[in-house]
Amino acid sequence: MKKIFLAIAGTVVLAAAAVVYTVAARPSPAAPAATEHLSLAPGQLFFRSTTTGHVGAVPLANPGAKPKFSDLKCDRFAVSGPTAMCLAVRAGTLPPVSDLTVLDRNLAKVHEEYLPGTPSRARVAPDGKRVYWTVFVTGDSYAATGFSTRAGIYDLDNGELAKTIEELPVLVDGKRYFAPDVNYWGITFARDGKTFYATLGSKGKTYLIEGDYDTYRGKALRENVECPSLSPDGTRIAFKKKVSEGVWRLSVLDLKSMHETPLAESRSVDDQALWQDDHTILYGVENAVWAVPADGSGSPKQLVTDASSPAVAS
Repeated sequence: MKKIFLAIAGTVVLAAAAVVYTVAARPSPAAPAATEHLSLAPGQLFFRSTTTGHVGAVPLANPGAKPKFSDLKCDRFAVSGPTAMCLAVRAGTLPPVSDLTVLDRNLAKVHEEYLPGTPSRARVAPDGKRVYWTVFVTGDSYAATGFSTRAGIYDLDNGELAKTIEELPVLVDGKRYFAPDVNYWGITFARDGKTFYATLGSKGKTYLIEGDYDTYRGKALRENVECPSLSPDGTRIAFKKKVSEGVWRLSVLDLKSMHETPLAESRSVDDQALWQDDHTILYGVENAVWAVPADGSGSPKQLVTDASSPAVAS
């Protein structure tokens, strides 16, 4: 049975972010001096150049090394296991259209789809068997700004595609939630292949949703959680927490105790953070990829400049 979830109606801030991202993230016509063949060999930190849009890689153990660049150009890039994905806005389309490309270990194309909208988030399931994304779109009548979002999933095993995620029954405060402006974004899956987390936005609030892909049900765990990212051990969620209009702080939520730990990054971070491992969080801010300890200690460390959309091959 085909499972489809709907993601609609972003908030004013989310929509504004879409405009800023679309303008700022478009790569220039320039290209690296030379491109090389890259593969998903373990121990690499992938990223996209904020200048050119090309996907590059450095050794995770030595991120200050000279990057190697492929000829692949993306607005969002993600990796897990044997699978990578690239989201790229198709030039000259109005309304905007994005190309979703699924890639194998050698970054060779294995599947391609088009998605209405501009890229926002991209992730690959821990086992590499699903890819999922969020894009910004226009035209929903209830979206005051004219923008809303679509989140979707592609299953590599059976070819099942959901360009939008809709009709996910969700409980909020123990009751089935209904609203015309419900919006989902920032999907992250657990290693079991069925448990997932996402953000639900509605009526000016955001909620962390825990869902079961097999039973097709979900429930809200708590408010003010955006762009969740599940730790490799499945016990914690890294997320961005709204502290004022247009300002987010990175935090980590323990799923058992619901204890929240603010991270040492004091700048506003509008990104879906990535776990390098069970102890370190990666994210993009100010045109660079940074790392910070997941326990709230330490301080941010810049890993790669001219970079966004970090992804780790392991």
